[in-house]
Amino acid sequence: MTSNVPMQTQTQTHPVLNSERYAGILAHPTSFPSYYGIGDLGKNAYDFIDYLISAGQTLWQVLPLGPTGFGDSPYQGFSAFAGQPLLISPDRMADEGLLTEEELSAYPNLPVKCVDYGAVIQAKNSLFASAYQRFQRLDETNNMKKRYHKFCEENVEWLNGYTLFMALKDANEGRLWLEWDEELRIPTKAGMEKLAKIHEERMGYYKMLQFLFFDQWHALKAYANQKGIRIIGDIPIFVSLDSADVWANRELFQLEEDGYPTVVAGVPPDYFSETGQLWGNPLYDWSAHEKQGFAWWISRIKSQLKLVDIVRIDHFRGFDAYWAVKYGEPTAVDGEWMDGPKEKLFEAIQKELGKDLPIWAEDLGVITEEVEKLRDDFQFPGMKILQFAFEDIEDNDMMPHHHIPNCICYTGTHDNDTTVGWYKHAPKKSQKKVRRYMNTGAATVSWAFIRTALGSVAKYVIIPLQDVMSLDSEARMNMPGRAAGNWGWRFETKDLDAHWAEYLRKLTKIYRR
Repeated sequence: MTSNVPMQTQTQTHPVLNSERYAGILAHPTSFPSYYGIGDLGKNAYDFIDYLISAGQTLWQVLPLGPTGFGDSPYQGFSAFAGQPLLISPDRMADEGLLTEEELSAYPNLPVKCVDYGAVIQAKNSLFASAYQRFQRLDETNNMKKRYHKFCEENVEWLNGYTLFMALKDANEGRLWLEWDEELRIPTKAGMEKLAKIHEERMGYYKMLQFLFFDQWHALKAYANQKGIRIIGDIPIFVSLDSADVWANRELFQLEEDGYPTVVAGVPPDYFSETGQLWGNPLYDWSAHEKQGFAWWISRIKSQLKLVDIVRIDHFRGFDAYWAVKYGEPTAVDGEWMDGPKEKLFEAIQKELGKDLPIWAEDLGVITEEVEKLRDDFQFPGMKILQFAFEDIEDNDMMPHHHIPNCICYTGTHDNDTTVGWYKHAPKKSQKKVRRYMNTGAATVSWAFIRTALGSVAKYVIIPLQDVMSLDSEARMNMPGRAAGNWGWRFETKDLDAHWAEYLRKLTKIYRR
């Protein structure tokens, strides 16, 4: 009997089954085990890569990797281009001959479960000072010195400005640059050259730290890539007011003549806060950026793509329209939406870097059709958060049955409670919805979320490490709106359980990721 089904249909493969699917873990390097009070780029970072492989994962997502300022937030850094010196591994510095065993042994005992940033900064700065003395004595033919000079030449575009900014901060006891003397706040080109000569020694110290960070990070990234792991970075759309970026590029921001902002960034009232979030970042003067061909942003994306394989841009909706709050307002309630650069920025980036930009869009919050169009026109995958799907007992687009392939499904993010903590504090109606949808009980809720995420049609799945470990709220990384006590969570080596890695590997394989 002859079949009525066309031959080409019989042999055709479903497009979803033909596409690649990926899964990975979100864990910032500061959370890694380490003797030095904060995770770093030493052996435990490599062990984490090996753990990802054992768990069948192919992605590793981190938070911003820049040097943090007051409050220790990676989203409020001293530079959009520089690396975080606190992540430099003292053990690897010792391997390079920059530190002695005696100096490492004298390091203070610091907490292993949480980062005490004040104590870590003091202790590591002491090690860095000793290392710099030895570094200065190295012969110019030394291999590390050669690598250092090459690094300085390749990064001169931002390195000199950043290191001078940090040297001046030290000379001004760490104060905000707006509080410096006028000749330092608003120096002329000749003034900048004069300052660089005066502070050459201190600039050299900060250049060494940047070299060590990038040297160690690139070695780790190479290891990850060789093992089949791609790294997703994270950049805040805005930069900190107290940063080298604003100090050295005041014409690119909406500032008064004295340097103070006219308006600052935030978001209106939302899921996270009834009064909105007042971030306080200075806002870009997008017309000035456009006149320069968006050169600063192109350099920023280029720089980040040397560090990572994919860039997640936080607060993507700000490129379409951003919430501007008058400087000095106590909350973000009284603000207004202002137009961003829209497609012009990404067209300029595409012209420089190619059409297929490895960018993820953080598209949470108040999202309009215009934002969605901007995201989709450039084929940037957006985010779906499973916890948000169950906040509302009604149907919503965060529910897995509404996902589309070109998106990233998260159980939660660094701004969310852990899944165990979320479920424990969720309304009864939300708990009931979870149990019915996932056919699970409270005891296994974290893994029920993980299984549901992996089963989504989303091309990418990212799981916070805390959810793999089924940890409660004490492991939360950040609580938006809380002034202190964030960004400190750490785990110990014994917490990377081989049993759960094997289970995750099997689940990942089942869902063809």
